[in-house]
Amino acid sequence: MEINEGVRMHVEWEINKFKDPTDILSKLLKQGASLESIMQQFPEAFLGKETFLANVGLNEGLQELIDLICGIGTPVKWDNTNAYLGVGDSSTAADPTQTGLLGTNKLYKAMDATYPQKSGQTAEWRSTFGSGDANFAWNEFTVSNANSDTGKNLNRKVEDKGTKASGETWTLSLKITFS
Repeated sequence: MEINEGVRMHVEWEINKFKDPTDILSKLLKQGASLESIMQQFPEAFLGKETFLANVGLNEGLQELIDLICGIGTPVKWDNTNAYLGVGDSSTAADPTQTGLLGTNKLYKAMDATYPQKSGQTAEWRSTFGSGDANFAWNEFTVSNANSDTGKNLNRKVEDKGTKASGETWTLSLKITFS
């Protein structure tokens, strides 16, 4: 039996889209309501779900992760206080040397209540973008430990997921499973 050494990360992104002109769903989701409960209570508001895989780990985030593991310096965690999911409109290919979102239009949103969450070896971050948030093309995605490009971005994914419009609420979640 051959044993392969290494830590693997399986990455899954998910966007759930809702009609929400009054931001009622946005408020409930930010308070930690489950997607399932929102879909059951407001089935007519659900516009769809997209799941997409993989990303590029960014050097700055991986180095910060190593500092956290080793207790070196004063690294910042990707926890409920500091983690932000970011979206932007750049379609520039992801590269490990990048340090955040590259788009002209971009927005980092704080975690919904109770996020991030852990189940087994999977960490999940979730942010809700309400009616007035990030109404531009969603082409790039990241998780950062600050609400701007000054934070350490763990990863970056580039994939066209459409243009968010005013009157819609979109949730973005990132799951990373370590094995």
